[in-house]
Amino acid sequence: MDFGFTTAAYVVAAVLFILSLGGLSGQESAKRAIWYGIAGMALAVVATLIGPGSGLWGVSVILVLMGGVIGWQLANRVQMTQMPELVAAMHSLVGLAAVFVGFNADFTINLVEAAKETGQAVEGNFALLVAKKTPVEIGILMVELSLGVFIGAVTFTGSIIAYGKLAGKVNTTAQQLPGGHMLNLAAVLGSVLMLVLYLSGAGSWTLFVLALLAFFIGYHLIMGIGGADMPVVVSMLNSYSGWAAAAIGFSLGNDLLIVVGALVGSSGAILSYIMCKGMNRSFVSVILGGWGGTQGEQQAVEGEMVPTDADNVAQLLDEADSVIIVPGYGMAVAQAQGNVAELTRRLRAQGKEVRFAIHPVAGRLPGHMNVLLAEAKVPYDIVLEMDEINEDFPDTDVVIVIGSNDIVNPAAQDDPNSPIAGMPVLEVWKAKNVIVSKRGQGTGYSGIENPLFFKDNTRMFYGDAKKSLDELLTKVA
Repeated sequence: MDFGFTTAAYVVAAVLFILSLGGLSGQESAKRAIWYGIAGMALAVVATLIGPGSGLWGVSVILVLMGGVIGWQLANRVQMTQMPELVAAMHSLVGLAAVFVGFNADFTINLVEAAKETGQAVEGNFALLVAKKTPVEIGILMVELSLGVFIGAVTFTGSIIAYGKLAGKVNTTAQQLPGGHMLNLAAVLGSVLMLVLYLSGAGSWTLFVLALLAFFIGYHLIMGIGGADMPVVVSMLNSYSGWAAAAIGFSLGNDLLIVVGALVGSSGAILSYIMCKGMNRSFVSVILGGWGGTQGEQQAVEGEMVPTDADNVAQLLDEADSVIIVPGYGMAVAQAQGNVAELTRRLRAQGKEVRFAIHPVAGRLPGHMNVLLAEAKVPYDIVLEMDEINEDFPDTDVVIVIGSNDIVNPAAQDDPNSPIAGMPVLEVWKAKNVIVSKRGQGTGYSGIENPLFFKDNTRMFYGDAKKSLDELLTKVA
């Protein structure tokens, strides 16, 4: 099979990936966009397997089948609530692949150099490609593989820690070793030194040390970021995995990997920026320390949490003309999206206006709440972003907050010493009545107290969100 077919297939696959990314920007086109992505990846794999330089068919087919089976099993077993940690785990695999490819490229360079000295012929497609390179091109390849190893190693350990925090297997508070940022700086400077030594011909050991330092950087950076910043971390690691894939593409001379890696890397970086903007945070401050400490003593919260029950909530909804529902991660944990959709259907059947308010960082993954609501078949046109609906709260009769904390916290506006001071939030407290569905009186994932729960117009609807809504649905015709 000649290069013409492979090149054409790669171009078509790249177009399909671009269409996939574009389609994912809207709920209506997301399903079609996923099929674009599937088709593009299938075409890319086939073109690679039958294109120039193909070989080891048996091993390739076995690996493809193994990956397909594992992917199928994961798709059927992983709940939507586990999607954030699954994404983080997938990022780690991309990072590890970049590290392996980098070491393999270095091994091949050494093999080719040794063959030239002894006059032996080299075998293997990549080895033949390396053998044709000039010394300058070899130097460029060494830079590319070094970057691939560094970015991949940071992505690997960072993603593993992010997975642990999201899954509750690693402490979600920001933790650093003694020395904090100075340790990270020392590791970065050490990595630069190893890169210089490697390019100077000091040997492959420098690449190995570079990888170890990058592993530490990924681990220590993400350990130093608190749970509240995890949505940004996930999108950031998505960007890292893209750049790692692009570095693999440069090392292997694979144009499609370069294009796809650049698409993923740039889209992840843009998403990280959007998430930081939604939290009124700078990207650098997130990466270098998470929520960190506060500027001073936080304001004391006065009042008490007033509980309510399904009968009272049903009465408020019966008297209301307009209702806004604010979903959060608590809804995902309880898998209550189906109940929320049914409540929405019944209220709308009574002629009431029901809408959803989505904060950019709701849940633990960008777009997490949108996906859950779409899964429950909530109409797209009543699911609104924060900027579209925030001004409507003063004219709303009832707001139902389901499993949210920071994104509805008035301390972001009222308390300059709050860890979330300045963060744009949904101003739900301006509504006539606020119902908060919450398991208990705890402070939630980020550990920040919420004055909303103590306000006079707020009532606490305690209990598992799904069970609470089950009871409420028996009261709403």
